[in-house]
Amino acid sequence: MALKRVDYDERQYAVYARARAVLPATMATWRQAFARHAGPARPLTVLDLGSGVGRYTPALAEEFGGPVFGVEPSSRMRAVAEESARHDRVTYLSGAADRIPLPDGSCDLVLLFLVWHHIPDKLAAAAEIARVLRGGGRVLIHSTFADRTRQPYWHRYFPRAREIEAAMFPTLPDVVRDFDAAGLHAVTLERIRQRFAASLAEYAARLHLRGISTFEHLSDEETTAGFAALDAAVAAETTPQPVDGDCDLLVLARDPR
Repeated sequence: MALKRVDYDERQYAVYARARAVLPATMATWRQAFARHAGPARPLTVLDLGSGVGRYTPALAEEFGGPVFGVEPSSRMRAVAEESARHDRVTYLSGAADRIPLPDGSCDLVLLFLVWHHIPDKLAAAAEIARVLRGGGRVLIHSTFADRTRQPYWHRYFPRAREIEAAMFPTLPDVVRDFDAAGLHAVTLERIRQRFAASLAEYAARLHLRGISTFEHLSDEETTAGFAALDAAVAAETTPQPVDGDCDLLVLARDPR
């Protein structure tokens, strides 16, 4: 299945921060995961590659002491970050995964949070990440992997989403192979339990903003039918329950130089 490239300057920039808001407990979960795999040294220079609206960028500065560079190709997503996710140790820069505007060996840690599947030339991106990473540095990739069992709650209302995401996301072996070619090897893959919303009603309200890029590939008919079924489930819920799900975090390392 051939999928069009999603232009985040077109619509997503206006809804993304609200649609993909991070609960405080979820932020704490991810910060702890990042810290576990970054090692004990502080401060660390961090690259948040594909930083979007800066959902995690200030937290990286707080966790690792900075400086943190948020590199984002979408000018409108970056503008939202500069307005709403400011931090005195964060700098947002125009750039992309295959043209990172930072010097060789300048970063201790690189985070790609739901970014890798958007990158057209993955081999070039892996080589560029290796270029800016210091010896002994780590790369953290949160992504869906097409060969890993995963069915988010919302998929039950939009059944073709699974087919779309199978075409959208790379497999884990593909990602490992691309980074091996750049001299970065896989250290571990951790499954992390994440809370997406405190209730189904909250979850549905965010989904209605269509801040998940999969929605860009669904028809209007599929979207309308899916939200009608989801809204019916919200109306039928008598005792609100949180919406949780499992996520993958792939950790790669560069040998000391």
